[in-house]
Amino acid sequence: MALIGALTVLLIVASVTDLRSRIISNRLNLTVAALAPLWWLACGLPFWPGMAVQLLVALIVFMAFAALFALGCMGGGDVKLLGALALWFPWQATLSMLMLMAVLGGIVTIVTVVHHRMTRRLGQPQIPYGIAISFAALWLLGERYINQFA
Repeated sequence: MALIGALTVLLIVASVTDLRSRIISNRLNLTVAALAPLWWLACGLPFWPGMAVQLLVALIVFMAFAALFALGCMGGGDVKLLGALALWFPWQATLSMLMLMAVLGGIVTIVTVVHHRMTRRLGQPQIPYGIAISFAALWLLGERYINQFA
């Protein structure tokens, strides 16, 4: 539970900093990634194939979203956060997180664009997509690990 609590705090910090400054720090993303192996050990995940699959899924997620970053569709902190979070969840749950993130990201985008236009700001709005990523991961944490005790 301590690791879930730590991840929860990190995801809340990611949301707040992304909302305020549109930046998710490398230090935060590295911490999320560094805690994942402790989570694997706490869950009794075997080295082969369990941990290897987690690394492969995280690499695939990171590469896919790095391509979107290269196209200018996502921020670098968002991509790193997604890769780090993919280390935490089984591949099926990672897919669920990505689907939920897409829906929440649409909502965040609409709210951001409306706010941008209502305040008559110049230029393109910067979307704090870290909010959608964090909320999707928090939802998954709640569903998979917290609600099992209810």
